[in-house]
Amino acid sequence: MARIDAHQHFWKFNPVRDSWITEEMAVIQRDFYPEDLEPVLRQHGFDGCVLVQHSQPEHENDFLLETARKHEFVKAVVGWVDLLAEEVGERLDYYSHFPKLKGFRYVLQGHPDPTIMLRPEFLRGIAQLEKYGFTYDVLIYPDQLVNTEKLMAAFPNQPFVIDHLAKPRIKNGELAEWKKGMQALARHENVSCKVSGMVTEADWQNWKKEDIYPYLDSVVEAFGPSRLLYGSDWPVCLVAASYERMLSLVEEYFSGFSQEEKEAIFGGNATAFYHLT
Repeated sequence: MARIDAHQHFWKFNPVRDSWITEEMAVIQRDFYPEDLEPVLRQHGFDGCVLVQHSQPEHENDFLLETARKHEFVKAVVGWVDLLAEEVGERLDYYSHFPKLKGFRYVLQGHPDPTIMLRPEFLRGIAQLEKYGFTYDVLIYPDQLVNTEKLMAAFPNQPFVIDHLAKPRIKNGELAEWKKGMQALARHENVSCKVSGMVTEADWQNWKKEDIYPYLDSVVEAFGPSRLLYGSDWPVCLVAASYERMLSLVEEYFSGFSQEEKEAIFGGNATAFYHLT
């Protein structure tokens, strides 16, 4: 069974485009390329990774796809298209000719319109994803869970995966409402969840595993081991933990699970979700 890191990024740092990387995140205010990550993946027994977009101009897809073409360990790309655009079908048809481009992500977190995912034009775009067999990575905040559940209910055949547990406010210990929202999403069998990004939602300098385990308990209860995908969220995770510490956190949590379940979470589920070869 291939071991896959289901969520990571590469970028050539641009202070204007990447303004979300603030001064307190100075550790990632630099370039991150395949040669930085590949030895780390090999060290920890990973066979490959899923490269996810981090900025929204469509031309960034060229960089992602070229990177994937040159590096065999990049097994899949999650790119970006304007799902609100009338011509989105034409763009998806174009991208359907790139075997490693498996899906798309349109950043919903923090969007000024909290109902954007229910706009008719957005729904039209999601319908086009389904038509071309692309996956959709869902990046939201907890206050968007209710509307996101409505989106998923409208597309029972579209493969969705929730990035970073929908970014629960771990630092503030907010659990109950987020858990309720995640349980609602999990009732849709076409929805999976990435076990990623938890440390960046905790207290960066002082988090401990006991802060994060209740959130892992919740997604295991909601989704079960068959719909959870491990992802490091490297290099963003570096603001709060090294790759090794992030991985150790998750491996230790799942250490008591069966070998079959661990193989699924650390690769098998990502292989199936993204149709990796």
